Amino acid sequence: MLTPSSSSSSFTSSSSTSPALDQRLKAARERFVALWGQMAANWGIPRSMAEVHALLFIAGEPMNADDLMEALRISRGSASMTLKALQEWGIVSRVYLRGDRKEYFQAEQDIWKLFRTILRERKKREIDPLIEALRECREMTAKPPAGTARKIRAAAAISQHNRRLDAMLEFISMIDGLSERVINSGKGLQLAAKILAKAS
Repeated sequence: MLTPSSSSSSFTSSSSTSPALDQRLKAARERFVALWGQMAANWGIPRSMAEVHALLFIAGEPMNADDLMEALRISRGSASMTLKALQEWGIVSRVYLRGDRKEYFQAEQDIWKLFRTILRERKKREIDPLIEALRECREMTAKPPAGTARKIRAAAAISQHNRRLDAMLEFISMIDGLSERVINSGKGLQLAAKILAKAS
């Protein structure tokens, strides 16, 4: 049965290991959490959200809100909102431990599933709205003016504008299609990636 992590030392390993190893593991986990938080911040994801996820992932076992608050020095409100957001993304799930009334949370441990889930959420929040906005922009010049020489010159400029916008839409749509295939690839992506890595 799953056992809760110790709230007094959330970054350390089990007490059966040596103190020296505990300190090395603690430092390595702290470094990983900091790196994950910095990377996410560069991508526009809240650092606190990334750090909570990083700690749950690297710990590999359920942790409760108190564990996270102590390890990351965050408030209960921040921990609650962050855990809710991570559950909405589908990369953290709530678990219950028999005999313990607290709620525990565990991160998805399958790297490939984690990657596909994050890609799906980024696509939904960024690529999909961008494609919709670009199509709306394209509709604004769908019908070029006709008639006078001035309007003909304007039509030529609009035509050039539309060609550039169409090229952008085609490229973003291609990225969207590739993302969709990756998200729905299952084990196929993992196998293809390993084959390509060996081929290179």
